[in-house]
Amino acid sequence: MAQKKETPMMQQYYEIKKQYPDAFLFYRLGDFYEMFNDDAIKGSQLLELTLTTRNKNAKNPIPMCGVPHHAVQNYIDILIDKGYKVAICEQMEDPKLAKGMVKREVIQLVTPGTIIDTRASEAGENNYLTAVHEEKGLFGFAYADLSTGEIKCATLNDRESLLNEITSLRTKEVVVDQTVTDATLDLFNKLKILISHQDAYELTAEMSYAAQRITASLEQEVLKHLLAYLAATQKRSLAHLQLAVHYEPSYYLKLDRYAKGNLELLQNARTNKKQGTLLWVLDETKTAMGSRMLKQWISRPLLKLSDISQRQDIVEDLINHYFERASLQDELKQVYDLERLAGRVAFGSVNGRDLIQLKTSLAHIPQLRYNLSELNDTGIYDGLLERMDPVGEVYQLIQAAIADEPPVSVTEGGLIKKGYNKQLDEYTDAMQNGKKWLAELEQSEREKTGIHNLKIGFNRVFGYYIEVSKGNISKLPQGRYERKQTLVNAERFITPELKEKEDLILGAESKAFELEYKLFVEIREQIKANIKRLQKLAAAVAELDCLQSLAVVSEENHFVRPILQEKSRELKIISGWHPVVERVMGQQNYVPNDILMPKGRDILLITGPNMSGKSTYMRQLALTVIMAQIGCFVPAKEAVMPLFDQIFTRIGAADDLISGESTFMVEMKETNDALKNASDRSLLLFDEIGRGTATYDGMALAQAIIEYVHNHLGAKTLFSTHYHELMVLDKELAHLENIHVGAVEKNGELIFLHKVQPGPADKSYGIHVAKLAGMPDSLINRANQILTNLEQTVKPERALPKKDALVDEPQIETGQLSLFEAQKERPKPVDSKAKRVLLEMQNSDLMAMTPLDVMLAVHKWQQELKKG
Repeated sequence: MAQKKETPMMQQYYEIKKQYPDAFLFYRLGDFYEMFNDDAIKGSQLLELTLTTRNKNAKNPIPMCGVPHHAVQNYIDILIDKGYKVAICEQMEDPKLAKGMVKREVIQLVTPGTIIDTRASEAGENNYLTAVHEEKGLFGFAYADLSTGEIKCATLNDRESLLNEITSLRTKEVVVDQTVTDATLDLFNKLKILISHQDAYELTAEMSYAAQRITASLEQEVLKHLLAYLAATQKRSLAHLQLAVHYEPSYYLKLDRYAKGNLELLQNARTNKKQGTLLWVLDETKTAMGSRMLKQWISRPLLKLSDISQRQDIVEDLINHYFERASLQDELKQVYDLERLAGRVAFGSVNGRDLIQLKTSLAHIPQLRYNLSELNDTGIYDGLLERMDPVGEVYQLIQAAIADEPPVSVTEGGLIKKGYNKQLDEYTDAMQNGKKWLAELEQSEREKTGIHNLKIGFNRVFGYYIEVSKGNISKLPQGRYERKQTLVNAERFITPELKEKEDLILGAESKAFELEYKLFVEIREQIKANIKRLQKLAAAVAELDCLQSLAVVSEENHFVRPILQEKSRELKIISGWHPVVERVMGQQNYVPNDILMPKGRDILLITGPNMSGKSTYMRQLALTVIMAQIGCFVPAKEAVMPLFDQIFTRIGAADDLISGESTFMVEMKETNDALKNASDRSLLLFDEIGRGTATYDGMALAQAIIEYVHNHLGAKTLFSTHYHELMVLDKELAHLENIHVGAVEKNGELIFLHKVQPGPADKSYGIHVAKLAGMPDSLINRANQILTNLEQTVKPERALPKKDALVDEPQIETGQLSLFEAQKERPKPVDSKAKRVLLEMQNSDLMAMTPLDVMLAVHKWQQELKKG
């Protein structure tokens, strides 16, 4: 807030800062951007700058720090990466010509969601800014990538759907209005997403253009706020924004945030890196555009068989034409990021080198088109060829106008080719002739004075000068030059003739720079008129890049084209494998497995020891489905599959840090979400359901869930468990089959076969796995002793109660501990020791005890009974 005694400059600063209270204000002062007060204190810490003060002798000096203007981008990037905003305040007039205070304005508000210039390492990533409008439990949702111009909108039915979209896009910033509730804002805060507010808006021509195809009222409203925020922060042309597209999450194979995380589609769960993901296996793209599009394909697999088949046809054709595919790849490698180049043209941030990249890219489009047309015997490339417009006018313009090796700066000359503009050529000739005259003068003066190190130099303060070292001053004839500046080791001089040439050269140079920039802006505007064509071309190139990538991966890994069926529910995968694990282990070490679920078989109940590969087997199927429905070939020798509409996963144990819920609560919520939303066309992967609670509770829940899926959903389901008591369910549930992952004991050691076999597993091998984990031998021996005692003491029963069975219905003895009521027997006389043990058992709270405590208690009671 400006105070009465503040200087005019600080008054101006406070007025501008008041408009951007939530951003660091970079206030231009000469060659530096300065920060004051709290911005300076916090900025100096974050950017590791020296904190100084303005008006040091004042009663309350103002904290300040600054960064040089030529290095400002690096400092902005650091703050943006940390989740802050930066308002760039520039001098809007020449200080030499200004009357009074130099006029200053914020020319751009840089935020985490509005970054245009991405680092090379992030070229294959989208940076999405999202927006939310909330009404009566429904959410208008929109997102945009400012660097590419992509905009999409949807109407979401609940907060969980909103959370799925937000996390899927990995957004760093969300724009909200006054309709968004505290509960939703709290969700964003827990996700550590920067929240920006945009309530009022004014429609501009660019906003109206972008929104013209959106009809849903919620989506129109949220889109207006999103576009208004872009206009308010960027303060420049947004002509590259594409038409907003409505999308329905239900148009694609549904994958919620749990499924995407569990299956590690784009990000490794342990490292948060690309390596070890499905993307890592499939990404053989050659362009940044293709890499971004492939991520979108993996996140949103298709549901429409005709669209999938169209991609499969092209992938198969590219596999069958190796040399033609190699030629396409060679051309694609030469294509730069057309989407972001077009964005920089519209944004006004493009430079000469960007235009050379654009020209180079366009130069390879005719050859790409020719290679595709040579392959197009059956017409499968018609759509790509139609959209692959070479935009020849732009190529010709850049070829004629822009120097082959232009400088980075667009205001200091060297941009425009000789012959493009007659007036510019005249200025350039004057500059070159003047500099030639300077070189001749330098040589002449050296000869006349005998001073061989005499030189003619230039700086912006004194202009051109003749420099003579102190040791040679005595050789100069008296009065030959006019002294201009004294240095420690030299003197600088001028002559009337040199001053005259300086005016000529600098006048021509100034006029040339000014004219060059004007011409460059005109060229940029001509290219800007073709942005929509460039964006359409970029999308076609990206699609071709994705398809060739899938072809390369499919051929190199010996994937097979899956047969997809809309009506049949048969699932048959012969010798399938997990594509990521196989790539890590190598083909020689990976054991392939069949997944057979013909008509009438909907649930596979999987048993087997830990580490044997049950979870891998389950994930393998999900990844195979996703690959098939993005149009890729799949890891198997043969694959016949139904079209799936959703994949639900309950794999692994993790707390939900967003909601603050326990592992078991997360497990139950994920399971409930699947049971509520799955259809008979869905795929369910349930791994160890019920293990997060007491054994009896867990087993009861597991059985009830299996029965519910079997009787009410009919979804294809893989259910792995260690509850061997559940293995009798195949006798009751007609569409369930037992399978197990094989393991054998040899010389007391456990050997995993990693081969899925029919029928249930005979035991769990838990203690063997503990031994493999390296637990102490004494502990392993004690565990074996306890297990033996338990098996001898307790008459276990494996059978579970049949539906609607009476409580006192006899149970079948099968050799494992039953969690349900044992069969009734006639009472027998009980001695005093047995009564004491029974009383102690009755008073024990088994549910509050750990499994080990229960085992020890049983062992104690057994020993007491044996004494008698």
